Amino acid sequence: MKRNSSSPVHDDCNVAPVITAERIAGAKRRVGLATVNTDEWSQAVNEQLGKQRVTIMLDASIVAWFKAQAGTRGYQTLINSTLHEAMQHKSLESILREVVREELQHYGRTE
Repeated sequence: MKRNSSSPVHDDCNVAPVITAERIAGAKRRVGLATVNTDEWSQAVNEQLGKQRVTIMLDASIVAWFKAQAGTRGYQTLINSTLHEAMQHKSLESILREVVREELQHYGRTE
C-alpha cells in the first residue's frame, strides 16, 4: 500500500504519529459524541475524575522531597495521595477518641 508523503505516520506501522503543537491545537474535544470547547471539555474531565485544579504555594523543600519520592508516578499524584491518607488518619483518630471517651464514661471515669 502506498502512503501519502504528507502523512504524519512513519514508515514503521508500529510507530504512532508525531504529536505536534499544531495537531493538538487542531484536535476536536468531545464529551460523548458532542464536540465541545476547551472549557467544557476540562469541566467534563474534572467531573469524571473528581479533581479540581488549584494553585498552592508550597515550600521548595516540600516540592523537592515529593519529586524525589515520586519517581515515575508524578509528584502531584503523591501529594494528593498523602493528603488523602492524612484525611483518613484524622477521621480514624477522631473515631478512636470518641470510642475511648464513651468507654471511659461507661466505666465512670471522666477525662
